Amino acid sequence: MRQKPLLLSALGLLTFLLVWEIVPRLGFIPRSLAPAPSDLPAAFLREFRSGIWFEMVLLSLDHYLIGFAWGAGLGVIFGVLTGMYLNIEWALAWVVRLLRPIPNLAWAPFAIIWFGVDQAAAVFIISIGVFWIVFFAAQGAIRGVDRELIELAEAFGFRSGPERLVKVLLPAATPGILVGLRTALGQAWMAVVAAELSGVSGLGSRMMQASSLLATDIVVVYMLTMAVLYGFMDAGFVFAQSRLMRWKP
Repeated sequence: MRQKPLLLSALGLLTFLLVWEIVPRLGFIPRSLAPAPSDLPAAFLREFRSGIWFEMVLLSLDHYLIGFAWGAGLGVIFGVLTGMYLNIEWALAWVVRLLRPIPNLAWAPFAIIWFGVDQAAAVFIISIGVFWIVFFAAQGAIRGVDRELIELAEAFGFRSGPERLVKVLLPAATPGILVGLRTALGQAWMAVVAAELSGVSGLGSRMMQASSLLATDIVVVYMLTMAVLYGFMDAGFVFAQSRLMRWKP
């Protein structure tokens, strides 16, 4: 019975790959526009042997990790502050309403003007995409802390903001903040593509180069590369989360 979900998942994946393989082979879609799965290993080997694949992965990981760190760090800080203090939330309310709807890609022209076609431009765009997810997750997690816990902490003498934050709010809000961080892991990869479309070297720019030459097999190789990298990062995050949250029943 425990094996049934695994078998069904494997069956679904195999069916998807089989349909994907058949459709281009039967000519429903030209293989130059939609490569079959069997075309991808050769394309990957060409990229890997040339050294381009490894170089692009390292560049994008650099953008990704630095942008994620900045966005997540600032998101947690501002989310916690607005969650703890209503005055700060009211002061920033309309700033948030004005800036939140602006998509990452819309910041690309300013990123290029301010930072040039450089790593800093990519980091800026990625950090914006991560910031909002983590900000709202942290704010909601702090606001969601049981009021009785706060009153109990005050009864034991933890009345200052920093004391309440360290002793009560952060431990209680950590699960909610971690959910936001995990969601941001995926959003950051989408932001990587948007950032590198501006010309910064990485997986996104390599995909654009390949698409301009109709090398769709190369495009799919890099799409799958990002999917695999995200999969490993998500699995690592879940493992770290389980270790951090061992105290939680």
